[in-house]
Amino acid sequence: MPSERILVVDDEEAIREIVCSMLTAAHYRCGQASSGMTALALLESGETFDLMLSDLMMADLDGIGLLERTKEKFPDMPVVMVTAVHDISVALAAIRNGAYDYLLKPFEREQLLATVRRALENRRLKLENRAYQTGLEAQVAARTQQLQQTMYDLERSYDITLEALGDALDLKDAETEGHSKRVTAFTIAIARAMEVPKEQITVIARGAFLHDIGKMAIPDAILRKPGALTPDEITIMREHCYRGYQLLKRITFLAEASEIVYSHQERYDGTGYPRGLKGEEIPIGSRIFSVADTLDAITSDRPYRAAQTVTAAREEIERWSGRQFDPKVVKVFLSMPPHIWSDLRKEIDAQIYRFAYSTAKSGN
Repeated sequence: MPSERILVVDDEEAIREIVCSMLTAAHYRCGQASSGMTALALLESGETFDLMLSDLMMADLDGIGLLERTKEKFPDMPVVMVTAVHDISVALAAIRNGAYDYLLKPFEREQLLATVRRALENRRLKLENRAYQTGLEAQVAARTQQLQQTMYDLERSYDITLEALGDALDLKDAETEGHSKRVTAFTIAIARAMEVPKEQITVIARGAFLHDIGKMAIPDAILRKPGALTPDEITIMREHCYRGYQLLKRITFLAEASEIVYSHQERYDGTGYPRGLKGEEIPIGSRIFSVADTLDAITSDRPYRAAQTVTAAREEIERWSGRQFDPKVVKVFLSMPPHIWSDLRKEIDAQIYRFAYSTAKSGN
């Protein structure tokens, strides 16, 4: 049975009573207002109605004025205009201003009820559609958040695994302990200074961290040889770029990073290996890495020499700009405060020390 509330607005009491009588007989609940201003005050007082039937011609606030103000404040309440003016342009003006429909006086009971039923059904469908849309959006948002969290957790688990691989490589090549972490931090710092997009920096960071992963396939006798390598051993050692690429390219989320691994020994002037790429043929991540890698190499202790200063590294990198290094990357690198590199090195070395200490303390 209908139970919707309908507000009847008309400055003639007799008409209001007749209309309300028809609606009440059809089990609708009615409220009355003798003017547009009275109707507006009633609505703004907190009274709620599912539909408003409003006369068009009223003294203080006519039907069009009332329609405009109620549609702005109560957009979910449909309005049916009631008019004695037999002018289609007036009716169309009401529709354009947001009225659901209009009735011409005098009207029959069934005509009134049919219009009311259509207006209320239209309101019901709109509210249901909005509720469905809101619910659907909430579900999509929740599922999107769940998916994003899952992907984050998955990528985090991948990164933990990658970190373990990098640590294993550093253990195998003891000369470069902590090198993977430092060169990755240096690479990220330069990439940010170059305003590389965040998503691309993630790829570059993974490529930088795993740049030497192909060395896992290099025999220890060559990798750890204290003296100079023979030409044949150099050839084998240089295979680590391709071996690392082959290892990573089959892993979907590392496919882009594998390109950096493949080309991290290329030189800007084309004299690098393994493919002799030149200039912008070399991925931007590899061009950034090349500067970061040289910085770490120069400022780290080696069996054949002590670590040199950041200033010395900056001078060496500037000297090889346009040959080994991309001039644009070098320009950004040189514009960065020198203390950044020593600060990053101290932080990473402290992390390595804390990890080693906790592992020794636990007896693992």
